[in-house]
Amino acid sequence: METLEIMEIKDNTFSRQFETLVDGKLISVEYSFQEKKIFLTKINVPDHFSDELFINDLLKNIMAIAYERKLKVVPILPKIATFFRKNAMYKDLLPPGIKI
Repeated sequence: METLEIMEIKDNTFSRQFETLVDGKLISVEYSFQEKKIFLTKINVPDHFSDELFINDLLKNIMAIAYERKLKVVPILPKIATFFRKNAMYKDLLPPGIKI
């Protein structure tokens, strides 16, 4: 597995989102839970933020959290589905029946 740029991510359970800061600005990935599945529903970035590599690293860190908590990941957003297509090593996190 490739090396992972570890970043500090806060799981804000009240707001149901993973949060991290970049240059003092909040970036978050909203989620919802159902049984042992986490549905990634929205990525929030500041205006004019376009660092796709950072978003990719953020998603990789969230996948590590999913592994740690033994969760399956359901990508709701097309951008997250694309992440799974480009990063086949995370496909085992997809629930049975979900093909990307």
